[in-house]
Amino acid sequence: MKKIINDPKRVVEESVAGFGRAHADLVRVELDPVHVVRADAPIAGKVGIVSGGGSGHEPLHAGYVGFGMLDAAVPGAVFTSPTPDPILAATKAVDGGAGVLHIVKNYTGDVLNFETAAELAAMDGITVRAVVTDDDVAVKDSLYTAGRRGVAGTVLVEKIAGAAAERGDSLDEVADLAERVNANARSMGLALTACVVPHAGEPSFDLGDDEIEIGIGIHGEPGRERVGLEPADRLVDRLLEPILSDLPFGEGDRVLLFVNGMGGTPQVELYLAYRRADEVLRERGIAVERSLVGNYITALEMQGMSITLLKLDDELVQLWDAPVQTAALRWGR
Repeated sequence: MKKIINDPKRVVEESVAGFGRAHADLVRVELDPVHVVRADAPIAGKVGIVSGGGSGHEPLHAGYVGFGMLDAAVPGAVFTSPTPDPILAATKAVDGGAGVLHIVKNYTGDVLNFETAAELAAMDGITVRAVVTDDDVAVKDSLYTAGRRGVAGTVLVEKIAGAAAERGDSLDEVADLAERVNANARSMGLALTACVVPHAGEPSFDLGDDEIEIGIGIHGEPGRERVGLEPADRLVDRLLEPILSDLPFGEGDRVLLFVNGMGGTPQVELYLAYRRADEVLRERGIAVERSLVGNYITALEMQGMSITLLKLDDELVQLWDAPVQTAALRWGR
């Protein structure tokens, strides 16, 4: 294993400290317990938005803390849910009196620990609502979940909910929008290689040089099937077919097309894949109105990609286009 680390046990602490120094204009970092907070939080009268989960998926979630998106992020150990204490600390740090929304990926540890933190926050007089993301169509249950996994659609939920909170929507309105985005987003991914968790020191699963795992999770969980090497267009088709049939998406729909890298995939390959996905959608009469391409929710250095489609309407387009200023997403401001 080759990694640019010191002590494997301190990877998250040292990385988060570096993130805070690099983006001190956007965030402040607390290390006891570890959480990242928007620099100007709390904002009086504004709904606070908190998300989090295991580290190793950067820029998710800390990279999305800032104007127009998250008010705080709570990073756990690599691929491990944060405990209730830092989630509670982050919730208190962003409470401006209008309530706090928790955006939680559907992994058992995340759901339980965010629920516990919400109960503790309620005891302190903070109103919390939670939205659980579960956009992955690959498998119904996995090693980490009961029900579908929350994956790349989470980024879209955080952006649109963040824009709604920024414009002054109430807690219920922001939560309802987040649920609407999750209900209209579908994702599926694949892996060309496994990743290496720092404290494990070895690949998280075995995958032959000529094999690809279809339907992989962001922690390296097994997918639907393992296939031999195939051209990129065929791989894109394998991901799109179950996505399109699940919601379903059909002629006349307007969508945001999100091609996401899993951490080790170069941009040239992601745009190559985007070309094919866009082609397939247009052939089916589906209008691609917005796009996002890059490594936005990763699995350490895994080579692979995921595709997400979000069905759009005028309000969702407006909220997607709204200004955002974070370490990983910024436009319009």
